[in-house]
Amino acid sequence: MDVEMSEAPPAVPTEGAAAPVADAVAAASTNGNATAATPAIDEEKVMADSGVSATVSVSLHPLVIMNISEHWTRTKAQEGRPVPVYGALIGKQNGRDIELMNSFELDYNMIEGCVVIDRDYYNTKEEQFKQVFSDMDFLGWYSTGDQPSQVDIAVHRQITEINESPLFLQMSPGQQNSTDLPVSLYESVIDMINCNARMLFVKLPYTLATEEAERIGLDHVARIAGSNDQTTSRAGDHLLAQHSAIKMLASRVRLVLEYVKAVDRGDLEHNHEIMRQIRALSHRLPVLESGRFKPEFYTQCNDVALMALLGTVMKSANNLNQFVNKFNTVYQRQGMGRRMRGIFF
Repeated sequence: MDVEMSEAPPAVPTEGAAAPVADAVAAASTNGNATAATPAIDEEKVMADSGVSATVSVSLHPLVIMNISEHWTRTKAQEGRPVPVYGALIGKQNGRDIELMNSFELDYNMIEGCVVIDRDYYNTKEEQFKQVFSDMDFLGWYSTGDQPSQVDIAVHRQITEINESPLFLQMSPGQQNSTDLPVSLYESVIDMINCNARMLFVKLPYTLATEEAERIGLDHVARIAGSNDQTTSRAGDHLLAQHSAIKMLASRVRLVLEYVKAVDRGDLEHNHEIMRQIRALSHRLPVLESGRFKPEFYTQCNDVALMALLGTVMKSANNLNQFVNKFNTVYQRQGMGRRMRGIFF
């Protein structure tokens, strides 16, 4: 007996069954949007993860902070509004120990919204500071701002052409709600983000290192420039005491001179005891006599000039010695070939 089998019509999903499908599609679309938004968030990332540790130990001198603060304040007064400033950090490095001791300004240009450091200006400043601070090297750069940004990453890439591992110091001039110094130090690392190599910043701890001259200067600035009262610093007290002593000495010398002139004119009676004391006082400084002062002065000037000339000659001889060593290293093989040909022919 043949039985005719007909295809069953497709089942129409009910409203209750369609709801899970719609939820799944919505969830899938939501996940897709989140996945698409993740690269955009990663593109804005400039700080490395907290698990990345610092590789160097940094000591910061207060002179650097004072220079940056003065640079930003002067630029703000000139422009009439707060603008970012850029500069170079110089100091000494011994292995993993870095000491930031001084800084100088850098010139830059804005090209299509990007900061471009003027390399010619940097080269000129480098030659100048090398003449004064020959034992210091370029170690990094500084800027002002609240947090590192992509602009700082772009500038840091330019600085890596000068120093392969520079430091980045950022000062926040407007930060007033914290008791800590508004200064942060960073170094750069290369990290893989979405299978791409990216340059990121790692925050570094630092310590303050001061010298005697810096302590005196900071005390003077803190008590004089930062206060409206009559508070004086140790440096101000010392200079005031020296000024008072010199002023008193000048008044006493003027009094003695007027007395001698009055006795010479006959206005006052000649007192032998006072004149003997004046003569003894004047003979305590025989080098100030015109007949002996000039030879001593010229001798001292010649000694100083001779020492400066000797230092210049030694530096020139050292440069010449280095040049000869490099010349011999480069042309040693060619010279040996010529000598061998001279032996056989």
